[in-house]
Amino acid sequence: MKAITSIAALLLLAMTACGISPTDVQDRGSAPTVRIPPPTKTIYLVRNGKLAREPADVEDDTVESVLGALFEASARPLGDRDTALRGFTYLRTRNSINPPQRDEIQLPRTSTLTVYISGDGTLTKLGMAQIVCTAQQDAAYEVVRIVRENQGRPPKDEGRHTCGELK
Repeated sequence: MKAITSIAALLLLAMTACGISPTDVQDRGSAPTVRIPPPTKTIYLVRNGKLAREPADVEDDTVESVLGALFEASARPLGDRDTALRGFTYLRTRNSINPPQRDEIQLPRTSTLTVYISGDGTLTKLGMAQIVCTAQQDAAYEVVRIVRENQGRPPKDEGRHTCGELK
Protein backbone atom coordinates (compact mmCIF):
# COMPACT_ATOMS: atom_id res chain seq x y z
CA MET A 1 0.00 0.00 0.00
CA LYS A 2 2.82 2.32 0.86
CA ALA A 3 4.38 1.66 -2.52
CA ILE A 4 1.14 2.59 -4.32
CA THR A 5 0.85 5.87 -2.36
CA SER A 6 4.49 6.70 -3.07
CA ILE A 7 4.03 6.04 -6.78
CA ALA A 8 0.82 8.11 -6.80
CA ALA A 9 2.61 10.95 -5.06
CA LEU A 10 5.46 10.82 -7.58
CA LEU A 11 3.00 10.76 -10.50
CA LEU A 12 1.13 13.72 -9.02
CA LEU A 13 4.39 15.62 -8.53
CA ALA A 14 5.48 14.88 -12.11
CA MET A 15 2.14 16.06 -13.50
CA THR A 16 2.25 19.40 -11.58
CA ALA A 17 5.88 20.27 -12.43
CA CYS A 18 6.20 23.01 -15.02
CA GLY A 19 8.93 21.38 -16.99
CA ILE A 20 11.43 24.24 -16.61
CA SER A 21 14.73 23.32 -15.13
CA PRO A 22 16.23 25.80 -12.65
CA THR A 23 19.24 27.89 -13.69
CA ASP A 24 21.72 30.10 -11.91
CA VAL A 25 21.32 33.89 -11.88
CA GLN A 26 22.33 35.38 -15.23
CA ASP A 27 23.44 38.97 -15.80
CA ARG A 28 21.46 40.49 -18.69
CA GLY A 29 22.66 44.13 -18.39
CA SER A 30 21.53 47.07 -16.33
CA ALA A 31 17.98 47.50 -15.10
CA PRO A 32 15.61 49.62 -17.17
CA THR A 33 15.46 53.24 -16.07
CA VAL A 34 13.10 56.09 -16.79
CA ARG A 35 14.29 59.64 -17.29
CA ILE A 36 11.74 61.99 -15.79
CA PRO A 37 11.62 65.39 -17.48
CA PRO A 38 11.77 68.51 -15.31
CA PRO A 39 8.42 69.74 -14.03
CA THR A 40 6.50 72.28 -16.08
CA LYS A 41 5.25 75.36 -14.27
CA THR A 42 3.68 78.59 -15.44
CA ILE A 43 5.34 81.98 -15.82
CA TYR A 44 3.79 85.27 -16.89
CA LEU A 45 4.98 86.80 -20.14
CA VAL A 46 3.46 89.61 -22.22
CA ARG A 47 1.24 89.09 -25.27
CA ASN A 48 -0.40 92.07 -27.00
CA GLY A 49 0.53 94.33 -24.08
CA LYS A 50 -1.17 92.13 -21.45
CA LEU A 51 -0.06 89.40 -19.08
CA ALA A 52 -0.25 85.89 -20.50
CA ARG A 53 0.41 82.62 -18.67
CA GLU A 54 2.97 80.48 -20.46
CA PRO A 55 4.40 77.05 -19.61
CA ALA A 56 8.06 76.92 -18.60
CA ASP A 57 10.36 74.00 -17.84
CA VAL A 58 11.97 74.47 -14.44
CA GLU A 59 14.61 72.63 -12.44
CA ASP A 60 12.32 71.92 -9.50
CA ASP A 61 9.03 72.91 -7.93
CA THR A 62 10.25 75.99 -6.01
CA VAL A 63 9.38 79.66 -6.49
CA GLU A 64 13.09 80.37 -6.98
CA SER A 65 13.22 77.99 -9.94
CA VAL A 66 10.07 79.50 -11.50
CA LEU A 67 11.38 83.07 -11.11
CA GLY A 68 14.71 81.96 -12.60
CA ALA A 69 12.82 80.61 -15.64
CA LEU A 70 10.91 83.92 -15.93
CA PHE A 71 14.11 85.97 -16.09
CA GLU A 72 15.85 83.45 -18.39
CA ALA A 73 12.99 83.90 -20.86
CA SER A 74 13.95 87.57 -21.28
CA ALA A 75 17.31 86.51 -22.73
CA ARG A 76 15.87 84.59 -25.69
CA PRO A 77 13.45 85.23 -28.55
CA LEU A 78 9.85 84.66 -27.53
CA GLY A 79 7.96 84.69 -30.83
CA ASP A 80 4.58 86.40 -30.41
CA ARG A 81 5.25 86.92 -26.69
CA ASP A 82 7.47 89.48 -25.00
CA THR A 83 8.73 90.45 -21.56
CA ALA A 84 9.09 93.72 -19.70
CA LEU A 85 12.11 92.34 -17.83
CA ARG A 86 14.81 92.69 -20.49
CA GLY A 87 17.94 94.13 -18.91
CA PHE A 88 17.04 92.84 -15.44
CA THR A 89 18.57 89.87 -13.63
CA TYR A 90 17.05 87.70 -10.92
CA LEU A 91 19.35 87.49 -7.88
CA ARG A 92 17.53 85.67 -5.07
CA THR A 93 14.44 85.56 -2.86
CA ARG A 94 13.84 85.77 0.86
CA ASN A 95 10.73 84.64 2.71
CA SER A 96 9.88 86.92 5.65
CA ILE A 97 8.10 84.34 7.81
CA ASN A 98 8.98 80.72 8.23
CA PRO A 99 5.96 78.57 9.12
CA PRO A 100 5.93 77.57 12.80
CA GLN A 101 6.35 73.92 13.70
CA ARG A 102 4.05 72.43 16.35
CA ASP A 103 3.85 68.79 17.34
CA GLU A 104 5.92 67.77 14.31
CA ILE A 105 3.37 69.32 11.91
CA GLN A 106 4.34 72.33 9.86
CA LEU A 107 1.48 74.82 9.82
CA PRO A 108 0.80 76.74 6.60
CA ARG A 109 1.16 80.47 6.85
CA THR A 110 1.09 83.31 4.38
CA SER A 111 4.10 85.58 4.14
CA THR A 112 5.89 88.25 2.19
CA LEU A 113 8.33 87.07 -0.44
CA THR A 114 11.11 89.52 -1.23
CA VAL A 115 12.49 89.20 -4.76
CA TYR A 116 15.93 90.73 -5.33
CA ILE A 117 16.77 91.82 -8.87
CA SER A 118 19.46 93.91 -10.53
CA GLY A 119 19.48 96.01 -13.65
CA ASP A 120 19.28 99.56 -14.92
CA GLY A 121 16.31 101.25 -16.47
CA THR A 122 12.72 101.56 -15.39
CA LEU A 123 10.91 98.59 -13.96
CA THR A 124 7.45 99.09 -15.43
CA LYS A 125 4.15 98.10 -13.87
CA LEU A 126 3.95 95.27 -16.42
CA GLY A 127 7.42 94.02 -15.41
CA MET A 128 6.42 94.11 -11.74
CA ALA A 129 3.24 92.22 -12.62
CA GLN A 130 5.27 89.50 -14.34
CA ILE A 131 7.37 88.99 -11.20
CA VAL A 132 4.53 89.25 -8.68
CA CYS A 133 1.98 87.11 -10.56
CA THR A 134 4.58 84.43 -11.27
CA ALA A 135 5.61 84.30 -7.60
CA GLN A 136 2.06 84.41 -6.23
CA GLN A 137 1.10 81.21 -8.00
CA ASP A 138 2.41 79.76 -4.74
CA ALA A 139 -0.50 80.60 -2.42
CA ALA A 140 1.80 80.91 0.59
CA TYR A 141 2.92 84.37 -0.56
CA GLU A 142 0.38 87.04 0.30
CA VAL A 143 2.57 89.94 -0.81
CA VAL A 144 5.63 90.17 -3.05
CA ARG A 145 8.20 92.87 -2.38
CA ILE A 146 10.68 93.76 -5.11
CA VAL A 147 14.11 95.16 -4.23
CA ARG A 148 16.63 96.26 -6.85
CA GLU A 149 20.29 95.85 -5.92
CA ASN A 150 22.97 97.32 -8.18
CA GLN A 151 26.64 97.32 -7.35
CA GLY A 152 27.92 100.61 -5.92
CA ARG A 153 24.39 101.90 -5.19
CA PRO A 154 22.07 101.49 -2.23
CA PRO A 155 19.19 99.03 -2.68
CA LYS A 156 16.01 100.50 -4.17
CA ASP A 157 12.67 99.26 -2.85
CA GLU A 158 10.25 98.90 -5.76
CA GLY A 159 7.33 98.33 -3.38
CA ARG A 160 5.10 95.58 -2.03
CA HIS A 161 2.53 94.27 -4.47
CA THR A 162 -0.15 91.68 -5.13
CA CYS A 163 -0.99 90.25 -8.51
CA GLY A 164 -4.54 91.54 -8.37
CA GLU A 165 -3.50 95.17 -7.99
CA LEU A 166 -1.05 95.01 -10.90
CA LYS A 167 -3.23 93.21 -13.47
